[in-house]
Amino acid sequence: SNHWMMAWAGLEINTLAILPLISKSHHPRAIEAATKYFLVQAAASALLLFSSMTNAWYTGQWDITQLTHPTSCLLLTTAISIKLGLVPFHFWFPEVLQGTSLTTGLLLATALKFPPTTLLLLTSSSLTPTLLTLMAIASTTLGGWAGLNQTQTRKILAFSSISHLGWMTIILVYNPKLTLITFYLYCLMTIPIFLTLSTIKTLKLTTMSTAWTKIPSLTATLMLMLLSLAGLPPLTGFLPKWLIIQELTKQEMTLTATIIALLSLLGLFFYLRLAYCATITLPPNSTNYMKQWQTSKSTSMTITTF
Repeated sequence: SNHWMMAWAGLEINTLAILPLISKSHHPRAIEAATKYFLVQAAASALLLFSSMTNAWYTGQWDITQLTHPTSCLLLTTAISIKLGLVPFHFWFPEVLQGTSLTTGLLLATALKFPPTTLLLLTSSSLTPTLLTLMAIASTTLGGWAGLNQTQTRKILAFSSISHLGWMTIILVYNPKLTLITFYLYCLMTIPIFLTLSTIKTLKLTTMSTAWTKIPSLTATLMLMLLSLAGLPPLTGFLPKWLIIQELTKQEMTLTATIIALLSLLGLFFYLRLAYCATITLPPNSTNYMKQWQTSKSTSMTITTF
């Protein structure tokens, strides 16, 4: 729908639908994550509604594509950034993802980011390029930097999501279709990673090193997906980053393209660490125990006579 009220209602339905999935384990951490998610999303929805009402007050338009008032544009950028988890409104996303299961985290990192991303695409012509560029570079920086010292796989994937959001945002105004392609490819690479980690029941780096002996073929696939998410050629994840750098160069933003390309090296470190931990094989551990001597009854009687 192109009407702001319908868009707002759709976002609220998404929020209310995911809350039971976040809190279904009844663990205190899950309840805390659900509370944080609800408060943040409610605040973002209120800002979104206020932005649309301000635009309707000054222009008389409720159409999403007719967002022209400067204050409304700024409020909308803030609201969508909060919903997506862009820097500096990223604080809630790693904590919420850490408090949920891997399957619910998969929905938070992929499916629930699609509606806010769609709103950004519809209003891309009205947004401020400089503000989006600054937020994108900050997201790529923090996503790579904060993921360096993490040992929890869910938090690593959360900061990976923030870093990739930076790549999507930086090209939004100049080529919205490229943003959509990047989002689709990100989902295509992230879904197998979450499902694999859920299958092998791995939540920490320390337990990931034993996964190779469980399902070697699945762990090899996980390694390839992680390297693809890092953007190493000739894997799939390299293509959107290469296209974004090309588009930024065409827009005479060579310095920005260079900065965001160098910042992606920060994320490369923890992707390689994840891939290394996933494919490392531990030496067999031997334990000392008393073994019963296997003899037949007749042999035992013969030995006893001697």
